[in-house]
Amino acid sequence: MSGWLGAAYDWVKAAHLIFVIFWMAGLFMLPRYLVYHQEALAAGRSDEAALWVEREGKIRSIILTPAMIVVWVLGLALSANIGLFDGAGGLGWLHAKLLLVLLLSGYHGWAVGYAKKLAANRPTLQGKQLRMLNEIPALAVTLIVVLVIVKP
Repeated sequence: MSGWLGAAYDWVKAAHLIFVIFWMAGLFMLPRYLVYHQEALAAGRSDEAALWVEREGKIRSIILTPAMIVVWVLGLALSANIGLFDGAGGLGWLHAKLLLVLLLSGYHGWAVGYAKKLAANRPTLQGKQLRMLNEIPALAVTLIVVLVIVKP
């Protein structure tokens, strides 16, 4: 299956990177929205909290989830193209990248779930904890970029 994308490989890789940027933008924005939403709830500003519920829903349905799906589809196509499913050697960096992307997808799921908790007025984290969790996407994407570019 290696090389099956042929001349389209660079185009698929470009599209993958574009959708990674969209997904990461959403993963940087949604957790910040969650902080503001939680602060509005804590201050008893229910009208403002309702606006955050609407904003969170839009970012999830318009940017975050569609981008993640496209990232996975294109990423698996690129992985197949370079021999991941053929047992090609020298792809340890790719295995590590896929693990990080899987964990980042789990974080995505957690953020969506926490948004739903906040929408139901059931926060379970403190503001400081939520702010610290906001840093996970930045750390993950840093490691992913190093793996893809350096291929250690």
